[in-house]
Amino acid sequence: MAVGDRIRRRRRGGFDLRLPENERKLLRSLPEQLRQLLDTEDPSTRRLYPPGYGEDPELEAEYRSLTRDDLTAGRLGSLRVLEETVDAERLDDEQMDAWLHALNDLRLVLGTRLDVSEDPAADEKLLSGAQAELFAIYAYLGWLVEQAVRALAPDVETTAG
Repeated sequence: MAVGDRIRRRRRGGFDLRLPENERKLLRSLPEQLRQLLDTEDPSTRRLYPPGYGEDPELEAEYRSLTRDDLTAGRLGSLRVLEETVDAERLDDEQMDAWLHALNDLRLVLGTRLDVSEDPAADEKLLSGAQAELFAIYAYLGWLVEQAVRALAPDVETTAG
């Protein structure tokens, strides 16, 4: 575990969360915002529901009618777990998986809203522009997603008891 990491796998199972209060406070505020967006056709959620048949509107409509409710239910479940465990110091495997999904969904929506690209110059503009605070949250969520993925990887060396 690197200095400053917030998530680490425990040798005896589960995961330690080392989140300062200001980060927990931020994470408490985000699920409800995403939950409200999931009830709408907000354009910032488009990456959460990728097209199955982009070239055929009729098939695409059928695909969405068959998949959207299940995808949304999974997302809402992950957000619920994040909300219920945001103050926990330890998570089990199922909770950590839900955290990973919720954090990534939040990151995808923010990235879409910010129009984040692969261009470092564009990201630099976001850092100093009017949406700098949102971009900082996006970057933070990406950092937590990376830590969750590393912690969930089976070959990660564990140091906690």
